[in-house]
Amino acid sequence: MNKDQVNGKLQDIGGKIQEEAGKLVGSKEQQAKGLANQVEGKTQEKFGDAKEVIKDATN
Repeated sequence: MNKDQVNGKLQDIGGKIQEEAGKLVGSKEQQAKGLANQVEGKTQEKFGDAKEVIKDATN
């Protein structure tokens, strides 16, 4: 596992928490920010996955 995979997963989880907190307090803005963080985190995680595939293919 590389840094991008770990950081992406953490950001995804943080985004889910932020989205749920936004739902609890009725804040559409926090829900949207949470969803955006989830997308960004998943993107970073996939980038990390691709880096691992390349690394494994060159070894």
